[in-house]
Amino acid sequence: MATKVSVVTGSNKGIGYGIIKNLCEQFKGVVYLTARDVSRGKAAVESLNKLGLKPEFHQLDIEDENSIQTFANFIKEKHGGIDVLVNNAAIAFKNDATDPFGYQAEVTLRVNYFALIKVCDILFPLLRPHARVVNVSSSAGHLLRIPSEEIRKKLAEPKLTVEELSEYMNNFIETAKRGEHEKNGWPNSAYVVSKVGVSALTRIQHQKFLQDPREDIVINHVHPGYVDTDMTSHKGPLTIEQGADAPTYAALLPEGVQSPKGDYIWFTREIVDWIDGPTPTKV
Repeated sequence: MATKVSVVTGSNKGIGYGIIKNLCEQFKGVVYLTARDVSRGKAAVESLNKLGLKPEFHQLDIEDENSIQTFANFIKEKHGGIDVLVNNAAIAFKNDATDPFGYQAEVTLRVNYFALIKVCDILFPLLRPHARVVNVSSSAGHLLRIPSEEIRKKLAEPKLTVEELSEYMNNFIETAKRGEHEKNGWPNSAYVVSKVGVSALTRIQHQKFLQDPREDIVINHVHPGYVDTDMTSHKGPLTIEQGADAPTYAALLPEGVQSPKGDYIWFTREIVDWIDGPTPTKV
């Protein structure tokens, strides 16, 4: 039996770190903590070692295709495949950020959406039968956060392709640079659009996995809750442990599970209707 392998992107701190901690305690296999910055990643591993936990570390910058490919080659050579992939790495500009909104839109989508696609393109071929994939979304990623009914209809289209979705994401960036995004039906938040993109992407990936010759690969998108992390400027009421719970639950779903599957999971582990809502709470 090959050793089982789990990978969490952007996991040197915050919710990603909490997921790593949970997987070290609950996943029967090797757990890879990954981070863009090697020193921060190794420091995170050391802090978990002090708790008696033994994650492995590998550098992974989701914006750098060479970094992703190097990691993929390493996993393929050493282990042959991946059993759990949690796509957690993301950024958010602060509310008081002074950067032009068009710049915020371009950078946020580049990291949270387009880099995620590249990670999936390179790592999905390594997924083994019964693999579990978790795309960390947000309450900001609910489709109802998009003001335009026309855009919502397009993003909810069951036959939507990744190429079409990326066109919509690029349309947001282009209109944001011109200051016309709200006039064109987009919200005034790059983070919202990026996470709606992540959730819409997950639904497309779910349909592809249903046709995949590898048995029982399950993907879900998860809102971890509003958590006390650097990303929220420590305004979130939930602890990192609470925020890591639903992503860990989705990462460890048993073989042959019928639900949740391609679903939008709330931090309480509830399945939420991504298209029509309602959202159970605002947290």
